[in-house]
Amino acid sequence: MPINQPSNQIKLTNVSLVRMKKGKKRYEIACYKNKVLEWRSGIEKDLDNVLQIPNVFLSVSKGQAAPHQDLAKSFGAKTPMNDIILEILNKGELQVGEKERHAQLERIHNEVIDIVAGKLVDPTTKRVYTTGMIDKALDQLSSQIQTQQAEAKANAASSDAAAKTADDATATEAKGKAKELPKWTGVVTTKSAKSQALDAMKALIAHQPIPVSRARMRLRITCPTPILKQSVKAPPKAGGESADGEEKAHGTVKDRILSYVEETEKQDVAGDEWEVTGFVEPGAYKALTEFIGSQTKGRGRAEVLDMAVVHEDD
Repeated sequence: MPINQPSNQIKLTNVSLVRMKKGKKRYEIACYKNKVLEWRSGIEKDLDNVLQIPNVFLSVSKGQAAPHQDLAKSFGAKTPMNDIILEILNKGELQVGEKERHAQLERIHNEVIDIVAGKLVDPTTKRVYTTGMIDKALDQLSSQIQTQQAEAKANAASSDAAAKTADDATATEAKGKAKELPKWTGVVTTKSAKSQALDAMKALIAHQPIPVSRARMRLRITCPTPILKQSVKAPPKAGGESADGEEKAHGTVKDRILSYVEETEKQDVAGDEWEVTGFVEPGAYKALTEFIGSQTKGRGRAEVLDMAVVHEDD
């Protein structure tokens, strides 16, 4: 016996859904797998290669297309269907299956490990660690955090109600100290690989499951020689008056610049310009450039020759 399918129902399979809630209604569009991310990253330019069908649905799984009246109320009566689809595609929430989510998580995980392995070194030898060692160290950190969280829950559950006030005070103090150190709980798909790599590096440096430090930057710093011997200018105080007890600026501009440089490769003077090449900790780079800009009024500069200087095994 044939089954009659309602005319407003369209059955689609093997799709990636993009959802958006607007005007108290939830709308969906049906896309080909893996094409949404390519569209949003600019790799895919042809909309026909992204959409399985150029239509908006209330429910793709049920094949229920969105009525024109609902679309008009949510997006405006004069908004073309193509513009509605583009808004959902660009701003909607991508729904992915278990396999796609696992593949995406693995890809981001590998990117994070590669970034971290290229930025951290053994502080003694200045050599990079293998991606396997970095991966193992991060797994160790995430396991420690999970263990600590489980122990904290167990201790909270078994705490005596009579000593609750004292225990809470102690727990709050301990919790405040714990918050001072960055934590690593693993890779997620909701943040970029770069931002997660920065979090991972902070946690590795803070907890030191293996000896690590940030790879130093290699800079070339230039400054006019007349400015080098000048005294460091103190920043202006609010109200034009110096506050009591504050340390005033001292030393020359050259001395202060060299204080940021951990290791100097060479210094040279060519005409009326002084040049120094050396290694600087990444955390000091911003302060160095701000100091040079304020003291030289734009006449000095710091040029990055290498973002991360490492020694690799042959």
